Amino acid sequence: MTLQRQLLFWLGALAVLAIFLLLFSGILLPFVAGLALAYLLDPIADRLERLGLPRIAATVVILASVLVLFVAVIMLVAPLLGSQLASFIERLPQTVQKLQELVSSQPWVERMVGQGMGQLRSSFGSFVSQGVNWATSFLASLWTGGQALVSILSLLVVTPVVAFYMLIDWDRMVETVDSWTPLRHRETIRRLAREIDGGVAGFVRGQALVCLLLGTFYAIALSMIGLNFGLLIGLGAGLIGFIPYIGSITGLIVSVTVAIVQFWPDWAMVALVLGIFVVGQFVEGNILQPRLVGRSVGLHPVWLMFALVAFGYLFGFVGLLVAVPLAAAVGVLVRFALDRYLESPFFTGEEGPAVLPGGPSGASLFGPKFTPAQPAEAIAAPPPAPSADAV
Repeated sequence: MTLQRQLLFWLGALAVLAIFLLLFSGILLPFVAGLALAYLLDPIADRLERLGLPRIAATVVILASVLVLFVAVIMLVAPLLGSQLASFIERLPQTVQKLQELVSSQPWVERMVGQGMGQLRSSFGSFVSQGVNWATSFLASLWTGGQALVSILSLLVVTPVVAFYMLIDWDRMVETVDSWTPLRHRETIRRLAREIDGGVAGFVRGQALVCLLLGTFYAIALSMIGLNFGLLIGLGAGLIGFIPYIGSITGLIVSVTVAIVQFWPDWAMVALVLGIFVVGQFVEGNILQPRLVGRSVGLHPVWLMFALVAFGYLFGFVGLLVAVPLAAAVGVLVRFALDRYLESPFFTGEEGPAVLPGGPSGASLFGPKFTPAQPAEAIAAPPPAPSADAV
């Protein structure tokens, strides 16, 4: 098969996938959620299976534990979060108005702005209202896209069933798909699949744990110092911490704003709120990220943010669930294609691969450079034993 035909084949497959997501995005949420849950829990099932537990029994134990934990968390946290969210939305206009009054009452602001104080107030209010409207419309599009034909009840019922069957047959499905790969390119496709899996697993599993730990820390710390909506702000900052830098910056801005309105003129409490986020970012950058996520992700923050926003806008909650895997897959494939292009005669102008030490390979945006697959014999062959002279 020529390169042009291969390219047309994969572009056609991508187009079919996009059309499928567009047509059935309204009913895909429980199925995609079940598939994602099975992918996340497969390593635990494999470990229990290696310990001697049958696959079906391991699946039942894992899903039952997850379901019990989920129900317990919902029963304990959901009522408090709901009340704080309703109170936060209700008091948002008063909070913005009080913040305007605090800013405009400062002498240095009045001296700096002068006669433009009225315009500053109107501009600030317009900016805040536009931001709230954008956030509301974006969340509404997510809700509409994710719940068009699927109710919460069907999500809670269908997702565990899908996850159960997917988790039982996961290894068999992987082997079946692997048997479909072309024999001529099997090693390269396996290498690409391993890199995609490493990127997705490293980010989703590791970053999810990081977000959970950070959200718990922020929620407990902000609640302990008496900040209004501390639980809501802390868990929200941890939840959207999935997007690099956005979660921490958003949580910091919201919490400091609430602290200024609540504790003014006690700057010590505002500094304490700021210190909580500084400590959280230090722990995340120096302890949690290196240990739980590492350098296996290979997704640039800008590329990841674009994928999450674009897929969330197009496909709702389903888009958010598939954004990271598809972003990782596209990143790996684009790096591979760029490396092949830079080694091709079309780029070098001569036959034979080009030697480009440290040259451009698309790594700045899509992650680290792809390493070509080694032959199967080289991977399977053990290292040579040392000779007697070397000993």
